[in-house]
Amino acid sequence: MKTALARGEWVDPAFSRVTVGDWAARWFANQVQLKPSTRQRYGSLLRRQVLPVWERVPLSAVTHADVGEWVRRTTQAGLAPSTVRQAHRVFSLLLALAVRDGRLTRNVASGVRLPRVGRAEKVFLTHGQVGELAAAAEPYGLIIRVLAYTGLRWGELAALRVRRVDLVKRRLLVAESVTEVNGRAVFGTPKTHQRRSVPLPRFLVEPIAAQIAGRSGDELVFTSPAGEVLRNNNFRRRVFDRAAESVGLAGLTPHELRHTAASPAVAEGADVKAVQRMLGHASATLTLDVNADLFEHGLDRAAGRAAADSVRTEGVGPDLDAIGPGRRQHG
Repeated sequence: MKTALARGEWVDPAFSRVTVGDWAARWFANQVQLKPSTRQRYGSLLRRQVLPVWERVPLSAVTHADVGEWVRRTTQAGLAPSTVRQAHRVFSLLLALAVRDGRLTRNVASGVRLPRVGRAEKVFLTHGQVGELAAAAEPYGLIIRVLAYTGLRWGELAALRVRRVDLVKRRLLVAESVTEVNGRAVFGTPKTHQRRSVPLPRFLVEPIAAQIAGRSGDELVFTSPAGEVLRNNNFRRRVFDRAAESVGLAGLTPHELRHTAASPAVAEGADVKAVQRMLGHASATLTLDVNADLFEHGLDRAAGRAAADSVRTEGVGPDLDAIGPGRRQHG
């Protein structure tokens, strides 16, 4: 039997009691602001996690204790903490609409204790590791280097067009992203809906120039062997995962190369706002949260430089200068 969500139906409260399933259908139909990938994810969470439990429950009968019990049971059933939190968010959003519409006096999902998501250890590759990974991924090594040194998201790289590459100013204009929805490539705005200009390292200018030579401005910079849009899952299965495993980086994902991209910037003294702009984060707070370890190392390096500067002012500069700058550790 199809759910109310799948049928897209709305049951008028004047004719029957409104259930969570009825209200979810109306709420979901009105989420026109969502990006296709987010809408797909919300729909999946509704179908798989929310509606199987709540569909036939009257909207007005949902209690705070019931929501807490639902969260507890789904957590104990082995669902990943992040998925539990996402399902709760979707449920809370549709209840929030009911509050704004005057059907509920308060959002009973608010304040429910949620499982904690463990903070994954970030991977910051060294220049040598990036080089090894790129070599193992040939003939797609340039993709690895662009991801590792510009911080582009996969969808942004796959949607990058020739006209948005400025080799003179060494800039990439991120104005579009592509995602896969139900097997179809869907183009749209970047994650934060904001365009941004990303620095292109000097050593990548020549390879990029060769990559786009002879192509029209609207053509994609990177494509599949058949000239189609790059698909993340296909690239990982056919190229990336095997390359990563071969150089001792099994489990690494293309997205994690964004952390590596931030590393040289922080090492050179870039502040959090500069890194935020490069990565396209919605806020500096998010940048700090995602790259907390990296900025902590940056503070250690800054403290070390300050100590060295203070020693040099006391006349011991020549000895320190003779040591040389040493090797920067990007991770």
